[in-house]
Amino acid sequence: MPKSRVRKKKVYTAPAELRPKTPESTHQPSPTWVPVLAVILIVLGIGWLVTFYLTEGSFPVAPWGYWNLAVGFASLVASLLVLSRWR
Repeated sequence: MPKSRVRKKKVYTAPAELRPKTPESTHQPSPTWVPVLAVILIVLGIGWLVTFYLTEGSFPVAPWGYWNLAVGFASLVASLLVLSRWR
């Protein structure tokens, strides 16, 4: 049986004014405050949690009780949000 002919289709390219801008030109490097703030938040959150556990809840803020855990973990989550902006 003879082989069928393979048809070559032309690839469509949109006009230049309809093409989206290249992502390389729109992305800028992150400012230096982004990683610095993220590291500060990580150290602050871990330090807060460690201090709370080592002092058995009497420090950093005794009346807050277990809300000190929320403050420490909120600092760690905030550092993740800041790191999501880092390029």
